[in-house]
Amino acid sequence: MPVTYIVHDAESATDVLPALVGLYAVVYAEPPYVEGPEQVAAFAAALPDETRRTGFTLVVADDAGDLAGAAYGWTMAAGRWWTRADIEPPADLRAAEKFAVMEWIVRPDRRGEGIGAELIRRLLDGRPERWATLASNPASPARAIYQRAGWQQVGGSALPDGTPMHLLVLPLPAVPVRRR
Repeated sequence: MPVTYIVHDAESATDVLPALVGLYAVVYAEPPYVEGPEQVAAFAAALPDETRRTGFTLVVADDAGDLAGAAYGWTMAAGRWWTRADIEPPADLRAAEKFAVMEWIVRPDRRGEGIGAELIRRLLDGRPERWATLASNPASPARAIYQRAGWQQVGGSALPDGTPMHLLVLPLPAVPVRRR
């Protein structure tokens, strides 16, 4: 049975949040993250607030009721940038609305099937923002995938625990605003 991709807004995402937390736990148990129950609980506790952010969109790859992958994000307002950034972004980037990709994850046993590429394509399709941005752990295998997909590093940051992060951007095509 093929994977089904479903786009959720804040309201419809509520029902899939427990499965998203389960997927997060599996993906982030791997190196270099090696997150445990405390980090997973913090992620779960923050999710309801994430869904209330402007422009929130979640895309899931559903495989007969199980999540094979997911990607979500929200609009980062014009004038805003990543907390703890080590350098100021270019002025035109800071001045623009950006779509902040907060999670883009695929179950380990489903990688290499194109699920991640389809998730991000659907997540970014028709976005009104000029740029997409995300933070990536440079030690993660995903970092090389982002580079091959055209994401460019514009700075760095660190998580509260000190883990270094690369701040990446991808220009989005200018498209008319599409109703979601």
